[in-house]
Amino acid sequence: MHIELNKREPVYVQVVRYFKKQIASGALEAGAEIPSRRELANQLKINPNTVQRAYKEMETIGLIQTKGNLPSTVTEDELMIREIRESLLNDAIHSFMATVRSLRMSVDDVIPLLEAREKEEESL
Repeated sequence: MHIELNKREPVYVQVVRYFKKQIASGALEAGAEIPSRRELANQLKINPNTVQRAYKEMETIGLIQTKGNLPSTVTEDELMIREIRESLLNDAIHSFMATVRSLRMSVDDVIPLLEAREKEEESL
């Protein structure tokens, strides 16, 4: 597991986002075990309290579940996973549209560029 941490936002927020992306992309499947808090802290070389805070946040929103002394697992709630995927996509669209507006371009200007890029990537 590799997370590129930055200094602009709290580490626990970055950990939560990483797990959201892994779950939304299917890299972490529903019901999959995730590393223990201590293991993840050691892997990322961060404070265990930071990992605890990230896991607590993920449990609160229903992204993971922890039962007793068993390992934490990814939610099996398909609706939750779909909501996470849509939320991440909406964040990306918001950022993209902010860039488009800053360049004083319209969506109509951008669509042909997107279509061309999609064809390029399909041919790879």
